[in-house]
Amino acid sequence: MTATLNGMTLPTWASHVEDKLAPMPLLLAQAFVDTLDQDLGRDILAQPDQARAWLADAGLRVPDPDRPDPGFADDLRLAREVRESIRALIGRNTGDEPLTPDDLAPLGKILGRARPRLDVTADGRVRLGPALPAHALADGLLGLLVIIRDAQGDGSWDRLKLCGNPDCRWAFYDRSHSRRGAWCDMATCGNRLKNRTLRARRAQAS
Repeated sequence: MTATLNGMTLPTWASHVEDKLAPMPLLLAQAFVDTLDQDLGRDILAQPDQARAWLADAGLRVPDPDRPDPGFADDLRLAREVRESIRALIGRNTGDEPLTPDDLAPLGKILGRARPRLDVTADGRVRLGPALPAHALADGLLGLLVIIRDAQGDGSWDRLKLCGNPDCRWAFYDRSHSRRGAWCDMATCGNRLKNRTLRARRAQAS
């Protein structure tokens, strides 16, 4: 089942993003980071059943239904850690500080559990994988990093940003001509932060 917004048919795993959508396949990275809504205190990866369903729907972890699945708790912990690492990667597009070893450590875990693979398609294209959907979470998250690498190469990655409201940090895709978009939504986060800054200046002046 899909949701439709502004004429674009969205996969169900991106239905929570709603606005300022990245192009496919970069939308998957945006949707993954935005599984945590800090402003509303909502986390799709907080509850195991909801998390398992979302990761499977997104193709990041589709376990074999005929086999037991005892490692999900560890996988879910890794998914949350990698989500924040990718959020930090996006933060570099909005001028955040350089990545720290703690930011990079979860990505190192992925590289330790999965390895990129090359394959050649019937139409002669050489692809770097693993391809999605993936059975193991490490493979799925590695596939997500490959999507990010490709976006960095084609120039779309620089438009994926974090909201300038520190209480929000929602990932959004900046389609403005100037590439200077700073808010997930000007009417909420933009005005909220500007009003906060104005109040602070008035307090200092008084």
